Amino acid sequence: MSRRVATITLNPAYDLVGFTPEIERGEVNLVETTGLHAAGKGINVAKVLKNLGVDVTVGGLLGRENIEGFEQLFTELGLVNRFQVVEGRTRINIKVTEKGGDVTDLNFSGFEVSAENWQHFKQDSLSWVGQFDMVCVSGSLPKGIALDEFTDWMKALRQQCPCLVFDSSRAALDAGLLASPWLVKPNRRELEMWAGRALPELSDIITAAQTLRDQGISHVVVSLGADGALWVNASGAWLAKPPACNIVSTVGAGDSMVGGLIYGLLMGETSEHTLRLATAVAALAVSQSNVGVTDRSALAAMMTRVELHSVTEQQQ
Repeated sequence: MSRRVATITLNPAYDLVGFTPEIERGEVNLVETTGLHAAGKGINVAKVLKNLGVDVTVGGLLGRENIEGFEQLFTELGLVNRFQVVEGRTRINIKVTEKGGDVTDLNFSGFEVSAENWQHFKQDSLSWVGQFDMVCVSGSLPKGIALDEFTDWMKALRQQCPCLVFDSSRAALDAGLLASPWLVKPNRRELEMWAGRALPELSDIITAAQTLRDQGISHVVVSLGADGALWVNASGAWLAKPPACNIVSTVGAGDSMVGGLIYGLLMGETSEHTLRLATAVAALAVSQSNVGVTDRSALAAMMTRVELHSVTEQQQ
């Protein structure tokens, strides 16, 4: 049975990824370049899913002035391209990893979306998303898209495709959560910002996740960095911890996890198996300079090293 997924990235970027032992502010820092990729959160998700054998359509907005790298990537991966082209340049993000694993992001501004562009994109996207088993909306919002209009579009999107996956941060996360997506994947810091308080203990994170579930969100997955990921849904709460890995870059690790979650859910796997798979895909991502699953045997081996257990009792 064919299963189809669409990912939507409204604010994609070219990611310039590098490594330096330590960043010294105010000084010249020599950075080893590890990659320059046409990327964006939804595009990273699509790449993982395509590697795992899923038919994927990608959509969103791209700047006309530097579109070539994205078009080349979509052709190489065999992704169906439903992106709308707007005037201006797609932004460039610089991501530098230090020896200890810390990542510094310098996210530059890109194109601005006109009211006409946004209306055209909304109408077009809502005409085709209903044909997919799952739709994933990922990333930040470009200039020109009002938060209330984004919420309204997300609500309309969920009407067309009930299995709506959402991954964003800050104001865009708050606006998207108002549409009660089917699955959300904040990281710990993003969840704390939404909750308006620190969440120092696992029980605090579970409580915040349950609050989201009370708002109609079926699945809440919280990525915890090196501590793994927590998944709270109707069957309980599960915690998965990855093995120690040689960190090349953490860029795209969260997106890789979303790809693994979508794949497991599409295949009808249990929560435990799906979380183990998603955690393994994310662990593979940090050990390489770009996202993707190029070695299925390496993925299977990584899955056996993921520690997973139920923490349902902590919800009491």
